[in-house]
Amino acid sequence: MAKRKTKTLISLLLVSIIGIGVYFIYIKFFGEKVHLKNKSYTFIYIESNDNLEDLTNTLLKEDIIKEEASFIWLAKKMDLDKQLHPGKYRITNGMNKRQIINLFRYNKQEKIKLTYNSQIRSIEDFIEYTADKLELNENELEERLMDESYLEKNFGLDPGNAFALITPGIYEVSWAIKRDDFFSQLKANFDNTWNSNRKNLSKKIGYSIPEIITLASIVQCESGISSEQQKIAGVYINRLERNIKLDADPTLKFANKNFEAQRVLNVDKEIDSPYNTYKYKGLPPGPICLVNTKSIDAVLNYTKHKYIFFCAKPSLNGYSDFSETYEKHLKYAAAYQAEMNKRGINR
Repeated sequence: MAKRKTKTLISLLLVSIIGIGVYFIYIKFFGEKVHLKNKSYTFIYIESNDNLEDLTNTLLKEDIIKEEASFIWLAKKMDLDKQLHPGKYRITNGMNKRQIINLFRYNKQEKIKLTYNSQIRSIEDFIEYTADKLELNENELEERLMDESYLEKNFGLDPGNAFALITPGIYEVSWAIKRDDFFSQLKANFDNTWNSNRKNLSKKIGYSIPEIITLASIVQCESGISSEQQKIAGVYINRLERNIKLDADPTLKFANKNFEAQRVLNVDKEIDSPYNTYKYKGLPPGPICLVNTKSIDAVLNYTKHKYIFFCAKPSLNGYSDFSETYEKHLKYAAAYQAEMNKRGINR
């Protein structure tokens, strides 16, 4: 009887030891949870050429896992080494190893929001901003934007007016998006804007798509009011058709990089730049800002009239005074300048 009790106790002890061992193994391989310091989540970036070892080193460095052996063992069991997707991932407090692995394995990545708006003032701004947000580097982007055959084939553009290919708005993409996929998204938005109706209108008024975009960028900088944009577009088209310099103040701001200036001075007109429409006839090489569809439509549906001058009203309400003669224009300009002086707007 005593021997039987002893065997029973030994068996119970062995079961307990095995149970405790299994528990600790489970905790080590499956149950260990993320404990971030002073924050509820963090982001992990997997680069395009990263492998499981690279990911493990990153997780160790960020103190998301405590040691590599158990993580690598479990990751391989779950085939993560064969299904590792590059991108940006959110790791939250309380996640265990299995959840972390599934996050990467099933490609549950965070999308990057790229906001292309009035803060992007040039192709250089576009390259710098995009490269800062994505895995793509500036050289990759610049190389594509200098590729004449690519730009001509896909957009009907060239390196001098490549800024025109960017349709303003919010783009949601993978942090690790490939260059060709990124430009495919740009092209999809470009093609959506330049549908058959707008292409037909462009042909009807006798200007190419790059010319329409460039003119629309100037018009957009002059006023945000659709009816005014149509009238202003009419002025510029009248001047183009009469071979008169555009004398567009927004092009001087662009040429001199005085984007915040409220007033253009005579000294600004001295700059030797192809964007100086006070010095050179015709349209500048490319757009001076990102152009929205409203401004494009204003140019495509410009108001036909005989005006060749316009000047902002002294009320500075977005409307302008239009004139056919230089003499009348000077009177409007004098009233506008007097109001600017009165308000103390010198620059």
